[in-house]
Amino acid sequence: MYLKIGNKKIEIEVANTFWRRLKGFLFVLEPIETGLCYPHCRSIHTYMMCQPIDIVMTDKNYTILYLYSHFRSEKIIFPKKKVYYTFELPLGCCEKLKVGKKLNVLFEKEEAS
Repeated sequence: MYLKIGNKKIEIEVANTFWRRLKGFLFVLEPIETGLCYPHCRSIHTYMMCQPIDIVMTDKNYTILYLYSHFRSEKIIFPKKKVYYTFELPLGCCEKLKVGKKLNVLFEKEEAS
């Protein structure tokens, strides 16, 4: 899966296993260049993260409901209503996004066309 934000294409990994959801970007020291998508996720924390990230929360149709730019370590986003997907993205991704707009999600089968 990929997100197209402006003219930048970001590779997204779907965190659909217990261990992948648990690990996330915890203890990652090198700069984050890819993103994570958490389906069925209405809240997150950034405890034990080594760097800030951008967070986007959407509904099932990828309509942006909440944006958190430069979200630092040791913070919590408590459960939000109507949120279905939570995306953890590299810094700077939220600058070109707006609440109420749709995320431009590209799936691998769409890549070939």
